[in-house]
Amino acid sequence: MKLLSTLAFASFAALASLAAMPAAAAPFKLSSPTIKPNGRLPIEQVFNDFGCSGKNQSPELIWTAGPKGTKSYALTVYDPDAPTGSGWWHWVVFNIPANVTKLPAGAGTVTSALMPPSAVQGRTDYGVAGFGGACPPEGDKPHRYIFTVHALKTASIDVPPEASAALVGFMIHGSLLARATFTAKYSR
Repeated sequence: MKLLSTLAFASFAALASLAAMPAAAAPFKLSSPTIKPNGRLPIEQVFNDFGCSGKNQSPELIWTAGPKGTKSYALTVYDPDAPTGSGWWHWVVFNIPANVTKLPAGAGTVTSALMPPSAVQGRTDYGVAGFGGACPPEGDKPHRYIFTVHALKTASIDVPPEASAALVGFMIHGSLLARATFTAKYSR
């Protein structure tokens, strides 16, 4: 009987301690209504130059709120399969306010009013700011396009808008709290 009451008390104590624990934070997630993870990029996200004839439009992206302490976000789109020896940066955006958790389709145009006013679109490997769509060499295996939103512990990254994607990436990693990502593919 004593063993039974000890087990009952231990079970009650374990349940009580679980109830007293704070709820686990929701996972940090990134998604797009038009791009399926591991799916093929649609023509809207394909570049319109260098032999490619897409619409070169940035996709709609939605993410959940970052972890406690998030003061801003950065967004990157990277192709590690580009035949450059260092990959290819297709989009670099930083200083997105912490209260923003969505970018509408077309926000990646540099003249777009769809981007939050404080956000900065950095220079891509196309040599200009703004979204630059997929355009892998013809006949290459499907390239991976890694979309990532970074939750940062700083309100802003202090680099000039024309800074390289590598410098912005360095600053992102120095302030990183969490990241959410998905990958899509494209070949021609």
